[in-house]
Amino acid sequence: IRGHSASVSVAETAEELQHGLMGVQAMPENRGMLFVFPKSGSWCMWMKNTLIPLSVAFIDKDGFIINIEEMKPLTLDIHCSKAKAFYALEMNESWFEKNHVKPGDKISRLPQLRQTN
Repeated sequence: IRGHSASVSVAETAEELQHGLMGVQAMPENRGMLFVFPKSGSWCMWMKNTLIPLSVAFIDKDGFIINIEEMKPLTLDIHCSKAKAFYALEMNESWFEKNHVKPGDKISRLPQLRQTN
């Protein structure tokens, strides 16, 4: 994204999508988790049992960032995509801001895990 790279774990199964980064106590600076949803839609995230502050970028099926939300640990606040998303990328808090990544930017490489709708 904008010349920055990150190494991510991929959450694709129902169990992986539900568990996410719960219980993780620390994450290296350029590590994150990519959520691959079963289909494009209005998806939401929360921070139940998540111990570290995160930023999430909701991404459409073509790899464009729709919106970015800041999420506080151990909260039940809901953070949703503002348009149909196929992916969500969770990184450490403010990672997107620090790297000047914003809505409209395109992710250059996304895994081809499923057929998009």
